[in-house]
Amino acid sequence: MSTRPLRGARTAALLMALAMPLALADAAPEPPPEGNLGTTRGDEIYAQVCQGCHMPDGRGATGGATYPSFAGNANIASARYMAVVILGGRRNMPAFAPEHVIGPYFEPVFLTDLQVANVINHIRTNFGNDYRDPITAAEVKALHPTKGTPE
Repeated sequence: MSTRPLRGARTAALLMALAMPLALADAAPEPPPEGNLGTTRGDEIYAQVCQGCHMPDGRGATGGATYPSFAGNANIASARYMAVVILGGRRNMPAFAPEHVIGPYFEPVFLTDLQVANVINHIRTNFGNDYRDPITAAEVKALHPTKGTPE
């Protein structure tokens, strides 16, 4: 390895990388209107994200972990409870709020407030459920986990 100082383009690139604010690395990406799944439909979001663990029929599974059933589950009577779990995660379930996106090794999966509301409303009106009080994207937004204390 040479002990000569770096010159030219390599020096400029190094200085630019060092000058980049560290805060940018910690900032959560701004979600597109349809999130990174390309849909806001609750049934499509369920098929893409939820059914791998909770099964296509919503009856859950037991194996490497236990994935609760949505059929006959008293917890889903509360749309707010479901939103908090989807946004912040719980036990083996990952968080899907943009604030919790982890990287850089995998494409992050996050849901917009509208997507969270739509998938909750889908689950609460399917799989033998008949909860007809929908949650809105605005209500989901109010439930996002907070990051530390406000300044």
